[in-house]
Amino acid sequence: MPSLRELACEYREALVEFGPDVFSGDECAAIVEELALTDKAARAAVARAAVRAGRCGGYRSRGFAGTQDWLAAAWGSSLHEAQAALEAVRAVESLVETKRKLEAGEVSLAQALEIAKTDAKVPGTEAELLALAQRAGLGPVRARARAMRMAAIPPDELAAEQQVAREFTHWTGDLGMTRGSFALPPAFGIPFVNRLDVETDRIYRAARSRGDHPTRVQCAADAFLRLIEGRGNGRPDRADVVFVLDAKAAMRGHAHEGEVSRILGGSPVPVSTVLHAAASAFIKAVLHDGERIQQVAHYGRRPNAMQRTALMLGLPPEFDGVKCSQPGCERRYGLEFDHIDPVANGGPTSLENLDLPCSAHHREKTERDRRAGRLNGNLTCYQSAEPEERGPP
Repeated sequence: MPSLRELACEYREALVEFGPDVFSGDECAAIVEELALTDKAARAAVARAAVRAGRCGGYRSRGFAGTQDWLAAAWGSSLHEAQAALEAVRAVESLVETKRKLEAGEVSLAQALEIAKTDAKVPGTEAELLALAQRAGLGPVRARARAMRMAAIPPDELAAEQQVAREFTHWTGDLGMTRGSFALPPAFGIPFVNRLDVETDRIYRAARSRGDHPTRVQCAADAFLRLIEGRGNGRPDRADVVFVLDAKAAMRGHAHEGEVSRILGGSPVPVSTVLHAAASAFIKAVLHDGERIQQVAHYGRRPNAMQRTALMLGLPPEFDGVKCSQPGCERRYGLEFDHIDPVANGGPTSLENLDLPCSAHHREKTERDRRAGRLNGNLTCYQSAEPEERGPP
């Protein structure tokens, strides 16, 4: 049989000769899916071979001081990416099914590492995360794995670990720009980024109304400077931070298993943290029975304040914040209100009939409704008044 090195050379030559323009759109989609599997299997094979070469000292003859340095140079990647790939291969050794799926290209190195880290902390989670990894990208797997690991830590211990893990670093980047990275406990970090997002949206809308077209990241930089200089403007109808707390836990002073005590967009928090914040806050209450939020419908087209608050919380019992309602879409920005059954078709403005797709999926759904004759020739789905924001206030 041809050696793996010979096959790799032939494969690389075929890729060089590949011309997408001679294939149809459907054929290119099939090629993308097959090449993606092959790419994941190839990267896993590279990392597996690199682990073996590292154990045998094979990198030394190439003039490198460590396995990750050599792999980063061979891959043209960062040291962090190379180290994570090596860590993933080592971590899945005891996870037979994940190891098999990784070698077959059915999961990526990054997904495999999330599965291995989580199963080490919360044994028995491999199967659920592996099933998710085979139908979704890295983002959903990372989010679910993170939630599992955090849920396994008592809230008081988690808060203490978060406090220890706080950090802020800065360095000089391209063009002499000052760059930075920070990690803050969610009780401080979430209010900060929420305030930053509101100011970013305000700057973006003002620029667009003037006929300018900055990117959102440029507007975020301007918003950051405004907040640092104390020039940011508050919004009275939007909270900087939202806590979700089970009423029984609030009365008791601590949460039992299955009771929610968390910061929206962050992590579980001690009940004491929520009660301390509530002492000086305006509270919005949403009643739920553990499965769905209780709220009556009304006859207006726009969701009322209670419905907007309920939708923003996300699905019970996690209440982990809102994201695009389309399965597989993880967008949390640019969400728009939509009536599942359009108003023009007799649909009510109720929680059961309200949806929050991203703008792209909202347009697709509206077009389907129009083709089905559910709009009577009119655009009846309600869009957020501020579609450039990260979601409904």
